Amino acid sequence: MSKAKIRLSQKELELVIDAGFILTKNAILEKAKHLLLELQEKQQNFLQHPQLFIGTDGSTLSPKISKGENYKGLPYLILDYPRVFKDTNIFAVRTMFWWGHFFSTTLHLSGDYKKISEDKIIASFPLLTEKDFFYCVNDSPWEHDFEADNYLPLSTIRKTELEKRIREKPFIKLATKIPLHQWDDAPDILFNYFREIIEILNINFQGDEKAP
Repeated sequence: MSKAKIRLSQKELELVIDAGFILTKNAILEKAKHLLLELQEKQQNFLQHPQLFIGTDGSTLSPKISKGENYKGLPYLILDYPRVFKDTNIFAVRTMFWWGHFFSTTLHLSGDYKKISEDKIIASFPLLTEKDFFYCVNDSPWEHDFEADNYLPLSTIRKTELEKRIREKPFIKLATKIPLHQWDDAPDILFNYFREIIEILNINFQGDEKAP
């Protein structure tokens, strides 16, 4: 291996000798986790309302926070609630913290859950557009960035085009994001997006959880 591949730049050298950098990073991730836990509590309280209850057994829809270090090279946290992953049938509202990028709220539907939600989502096109939602145009449902090959703003899509895409694609993903500098207000903003999604769907269905 050449020396050029192992030699540190001045900035890299400053970071590697600074233990405080990693300790600060760990502290931020812990605070991000607590922020999602605060949001989770708001979500659970909201779904206690009978007319908004999803599923037949609340335990099968229990929240889950996942943590990773390397989504495109950067740390992330994801809160899934509600979360139903059963073969090709998926219903999930995913809240993501992605280091250096954003907080996001994503509705992910496929299978039977997609079929029973299509009309409601199409009918809610004006509201979703007003709230700055994006629609996933990627063939893969497992990417989270907001690049043009993954998400397009609904404001740039005609309703007829959206309906065609929704009917033809095997999944629906709608998402919105807020910048990290809105950290202090994030729990309330993210909860409002969550509430809007649930109220748009306002459905009852059954599902058994299966971890992705």
